[in-house]
Parts: sequence; C-alpha cells; structure tokens
Amino acid sequence: MKHRNAFRKLGRASSHRWGLLRTMVSQLIQHERIETTVAKAKELRSVADRMVTLAKEGTLQSRREAAAVVRGKDVLQKLFYNLSERYKDRAGGYTRVLPTRTRVGDAAPMAYIEYIDRPDELRRSRPPSVPPPPSEPQAPWLLSSLRRHWAPPAAVPSAADAYGSAAASAGDAEIPKNRR
Repeated sequence: MKHRNAFRKLGRASSHRWGLLRTMVSQLIQHERIETTVAKAKELRSVADRMVTLAKEGTLQSRREAAAVVRGKDVLQKLFYNLSERYKDRAGGYTRVLPTRTRVGDAAPMAYIEYIDRPDELRRSRPPSVPPPPSEPQAPWLLSSLRRHWAPPAAVPSAADAYGSAAASAGDAEIPKNRR
C-alpha cells in the first residue's frame, strides 16, 4: 500500500536527511544547477520551490523561515533579490529535473536539477500558459434537448432478429418459438 508515504527517506535518519536537503538547496540557489541522484533531485524540488515562494512573499517572517533552511547570508540575499524578481510572474514550478546518466560506481540514475528561465539553462522552458477563456454555462434543459436531437437513431428490431431467420422466412413470425 502507498499510504503515509509523504516523502522519500533516502536511506538516512531524519536529521541527516534534513541536513542534506538544506545543503543541497543552498548549493542549488548559489549555482542554479546541480547534479545529484534522481531521488534526491525529486525530493529537493519541493524544498527549492518552497524557498522561492517564501522569497516572493518578501516579509520578515518569510525571510526568517528561509534563513532557517538556507545556509549562508549571500545565498539568502541571492534568493530574496535575484530569484524572487525572476519568478515574480510565475505561479510555481520554478525548478526542473533532467535525467542525465547512470553513475559508474553504483549505477545510480543521475539528474540535473536547475532553476528555469536562466541564461545558460540546458533546455528552454515554455512560457507560462494562459488559461482558456471560460465558456458560458449551458442550461440543463438545453443540454438534454441537444443530446436527444443529436443522438443516433434507435435501432428497430426486425422479426428476423427477434425470432431467428428461419421463422421470419417461413411466415410464422407472429408465433413465438416456445409456442410452436
């Protein structure tokens, strides 16, 4: 069962895992692209996106929450001044995970995790999509009448289908099979 699997354990204790994610998110903010295993990159993605969301808020409380995670004042400054300005019009999805290779020593699948919309990114990102204009709601009576009007015609069963082709050709289609 997949119940209560909120996050990947990454083979580490809770404090070790959180220390690893703090270091990795700080390195990601500083370099804007790092290479790691796919499992670590997927787990790091949510933490990194949360840091950008905090930076976009720009309040003192959000700055303190980010400072509790990020290591280094220069990284915190870059997060709140550079990255928050870059993603001010984007509603989420600030990072991308790109699978790259298999590591030689232990055959672990590796991946790049990077911030999107940066000058030397590996793959260009699509612009934020514009939602389609909402359609006007249809009245229920109109929908049911349209369904009736455009429905395929109902098939009329013939005597040959109901009683068999021999009964229809013999001319005794009025007599049911069990009454003959």
